[in-house]
Amino acid sequence: MPTLEDIASYATTSAQKLGIYKYDVYGATVDETSVQVDQGDPKQVKASNRSSVIVRVWNDQGKLGVTSTSDVDPAGMDQALTMARDASHFGVDDHIPDFSPEAQAPTAKVGIETSAAAPVSDLITNLIDLEKQLLAAHPAITSVPYNGLAQRRSDRFYLNSAGALRQETRTYASVYLYSKTAETGRKPRSAGAMRVHHGLDRLDLQGCVREAAEKTISHLNYEKISSGKYRVVFSAEAFLSLLGAFSNLYNAQSILDRRSLSNVDDLGKQVASPLLSVYDDALHADNIGVETFDGEGTPTRRVGLIEQGVLTHFLHSAGTARRLGASPTGHASIGAKVSVSPSFYHVLPGPEQRSDLRLETADQVVLIDDLQALHAGVNALQGSFSLPFDGWLYRQGERVSIESATVAGDFRELLQRIIYVEPEADITPGGVCPGIWVDDLSITGES
Repeated sequence: MPTLEDIASYATTSAQKLGIYKYDVYGATVDETSVQVDQGDPKQVKASNRSSVIVRVWNDQGKLGVTSTSDVDPAGMDQALTMARDASHFGVDDHIPDFSPEAQAPTAKVGIETSAAAPVSDLITNLIDLEKQLLAAHPAITSVPYNGLAQRRSDRFYLNSAGALRQETRTYASVYLYSKTAETGRKPRSAGAMRVHHGLDRLDLQGCVREAAEKTISHLNYEKISSGKYRVVFSAEAFLSLLGAFSNLYNAQSILDRRSLSNVDDLGKQVASPLLSVYDDALHADNIGVETFDGEGTPTRRVGLIEQGVLTHFLHSAGTARRLGASPTGHASIGAKVSVSPSFYHVLPGPEQRSDLRLETADQVVLIDDLQALHAGVNALQGSFSLPFDGWLYRQGERVSIESATVAGDFRELLQRIIYVEPEADITPGGVCPGIWVDDLSITGES
């Protein structure tokens, strides 16, 4: 792919030739290699190089046209700008996006870690060994049907006709292991684990095996759970899944589209227990996918969403910020329409330890480790959810795997029923979060 300076030069030359005076370009190129194995043999090896470039052009009437391309040489840029210019004549008249007022503001100075890509043979060898270790962890573990080891290099850039010019490069590696059991007269049980880091050499492969094995083995001795109201503890991953499913609560675009649990007047209102503080922080030190600017070139930053239970900020693009009299927050993605989405959650640990709320001594407390079927079991516009989950019932400090059950409720009520936020947080690919204790949630099991 040409350098950013080359692309900017091509765009400038093409725009002058075509009589285009206002445009911007956002693009990303991804090089990725991934492998899967099955019973000690390579099952699938994939390598891909993907590029996507969004070109936006404003015409003399201020209307906007958008097109996408994967070709950023001079001819490709000519064609993309021409198509976007032609499309602009059919652009909307209301709430037309504009350049971000912060597209040339300084971005945060963060340490950027990158690693060289490992040979594909190393990926295969490592994954075969991990599968072997997991199968040997317990006689009941008979397969690892879902597994993967991947590495990726991502290059992003943004430029516009006003002089903005940004770029950054990141590398990632990830491993996923999901094992399954088979025992005579017993239902198959399964569990998984995942790890992410900047490169294969930094990936916690053994930690991933240990977690997958421990979780799978812990589900072997399962029991039914009676339906009723329970005190529930959400793991970091489970609670962050709920935050993501109901992110319209603090998404300014959803609010303006009237597809949110909030409205524009809800800032400053108590929406959760005072124990809960939630931030979105793309620059967090534990965020492997840290990004210093969004699709509009706006610098990313730490944004307080809920502070001590109070809704304090919305996530904004340049357009939503302009309409609501706020500042863009660095959460925009551009395309045919500008969208807004969270980056990396940071749920603050609780202020103090409560000796009376500990899983080691808990009785009739459900620990939810993983929520499933969020695509089907969540009504984001009503706030309701009914979701199958993997987890355990604690009885006098001892945990017993739950055969099958669903948790149901209203997300807004759940936030108000938080009684404890644990003092230590766990790091997940989607954010940092401690265990969250919630009273009186409905669990549907079997009598």
